Amino acid sequence: MLKSITLMSTGATKMDQEANLYRNRSKTAKLLSLSGVICVVLLLLFLYCIGIFDGELKVKPAVFSGGILLIMLGLLVNSLLNLRDKSAQISLNKRHFSGKTTPMAKAFGAGNWDDVTAINLQKVGGDTLVVVTLGNAANYKDRLSAMLWKMAYDATSQQLNIMYSASVIAIEPTELYELFMTYWQNSKQGSTIS
Repeated sequence: MLKSITLMSTGATKMDQEANLYRNRSKTAKLLSLSGVICVVLLLLFLYCIGIFDGELKVKPAVFSGGILLIMLGLLVNSLLNLRDKSAQISLNKRHFSGKTTPMAKAFGAGNWDDVTAINLQKVGGDTLVVVTLGNAANYKDRLSAMLWKMAYDATSQQLNIMYSASVIAIEPTELYELFMTYWQNSKQGSTIS
């Protein structure tokens, strides 16, 4: 865990330390390989549905598999382009947190610890995500597109839920959760990060 987290002093006191979590090459390679395999399977399914193998056109499955294939290819290309980014995937300090491990977190940018009302672990599909719940949602509305806002905003509680993944960094979701909790609790207490 120490290899993947870089603590940097941004000021004269220990309280100003920042945790930066960087991309883990082996986890990223596994994720990209899995995405590639899914794309190949979807391509074969699409080719089957348009009748390449048996000469029979299956319109609905072809449209469905073609649409999913385009989405997956877009995500795969985007992930490959993001490999050039050598900056921290998640950064935590005494005032703010930010991350780039999900499209929502990347678009959201930096959040203020003062607005955080809860931090939880949540299983979504095959990934376990750290979900940071924020009050004062109106302060962040202009950061997210309409689609991302709809996904993140809970109208009943009027709070925003921003998700962070450990899928491309070297620590596990529970360790990421504990790190978020430590920084959040220390920001409330004004104490030092140890």
